[in-house]
Amino acid sequence: MTATQETRGTEEPAGDGTGTRLVSGPGILLVWLYGVMSVGAVSRSIYQIATEFDRAPLAYALSAVAAVVYAFITYTLVRGGETARRAALVCCAAELAGVLIVGTWTLVEPSAFPDATVWSDYGYGYLFIPVLLPLTGIWWLRRSRTAVAA
Repeated sequence: MTATQETRGTEEPAGDGTGTRLVSGPGILLVWLYGVMSVGAVSRSIYQIATEFDRAPLAYALSAVAAVVYAFITYTLVRGGETARRAALVCCAAELAGVLIVGTWTLVEPSAFPDATVWSDYGYGYLFIPVLLPLTGIWWLRRSRTAVAA
């Protein structure tokens, strides 16, 4: 995108040539939040796996999975296009399922998690952002598709 197009907000064909812009309006905030969560989850999981994996392997492995999901969603939102939008939508749904499953599991069987994951207690340690982010992402991705179709 040229500087002129960027400053004017002109829509340019995205990565797959469809012209779908995912990083506009609320999409910018989503990219920023997913980016922050990626950095936080990657940093946390690398440290925990490297230093104390034997203490809570399930929790630390799940944190690493969350990190990969966050990073992939960030990438697809930045990439743009219909294919990326669909991939991000599937990943947001999988992320939401993961948060709900792990969140419920940590409440029902806390002994299975000697240490917290990013998704423990529905993301309580992260101000519930892990449960709100996929809901917001799904809403934005569905809305962005509708706006392009109109």
